[in-house]
Amino acid sequence: MVDLRVSVIVPTYNGEAYIQLAFASVLHQTYRHWELVVVDDGSTDGTREIVTGYGDRVRYFYQENQGVAAARNRGIREARGEWVAFLDQDDFFVLEKLAVQVAVLEKQPSVGIVHSGWQIVDRTGNMVSCVEPWHGIPELDVASWVLWKPVFLGAMLFRRDWLEFAGGFNCRFHQAPDVDLVLRLALMGCEAVWVPQTTVGYRQHDRNASRNTQVQVLECEEILDRLFARSNLSEEIRRLERQARYNNLVWSAWRLYYTGKLADMANCLERSLRYTSRSRTETILDWIGWFRQYSLEYGCQFDAAVLGNSVEWRELLTDFM
Repeated sequence: MVDLRVSVIVPTYNGEAYIQLAFASVLHQTYRHWELVVVDDGSTDGTREIVTGYGDRVRYFYQENQGVAAARNRGIREARGEWVAFLDQDDFFVLEKLAVQVAVLEKQPSVGIVHSGWQIVDRTGNMVSCVEPWHGIPELDVASWVLWKPVFLGAMLFRRDWLEFAGGFNCRFHQAPDVDLVLRLALMGCEAVWVPQTTVGYRQHDRNASRNTQVQVLECEEILDRLFARSNLSEEIRRLERQARYNNLVWSAWRLYYTGKLADMANCLERSLRYTSRSRTETILDWIGWFRQYSLEYGCQFDAAVLGNSVEWRELLTDFM
């Protein structure tokens, strides 16, 4: 394309079920100066045939299966645009996603990341809820990234120079390489701002990679371990460690609850006690408050009574008391 500005990178692995819908959301963007870079990470279904059927509208690269971090890194290496957007094979951009985010980067050359909200949609694409993190996290400074980790790649637009400077994604991580990358960028001084609107649909279905919550929990803890082990960390950020670890464990507990892993949920909540000075009653109410909020954001029902009657919750409170 003549005035190429944005590279949209789609890593795919056996993505034939939804990838055409993902592509359509790029092809119909109101902003036209983009390229679509698809990295096939060793698909064995009909993904190759679908993608190559788009001809020169898609730049297609195949590699042996190496994981999503490696696929995204390949996309960064192949990208020709000044800015980079990431789109997972089962998600989709809203029509003005690129237009509204590019406008910010054009007006604010010091900004390296433009972030936004996202829609939770069901497997057929119907909207279930909207996640609008800027209400609770108005500033995307280093402290906010460390404390809350409000990372969702599909809702973000990056200056490619920053991605290259950071060395891309760490292939050690399978479930949270995006969290690791964004925290590293924040510590490097990459400025980030919000566009206060939703720009991407995050599809929920039984094959979501993010449903592997046990690995996700372990990786997020390792990321924090690595972050707080840095010798050059400022005292301002180091003082956030207890709160950051508490927040992470409560979020992880909710993710485990959401995917039906209640024993692991209880373990995370129990470990979160090390990082709070609240009373027992205040802590329990805080847990329930966050579970209710996270459930609301994801458009699912949270019944405190059902949770309270579970064996895992009752045993947790027995130990706690």
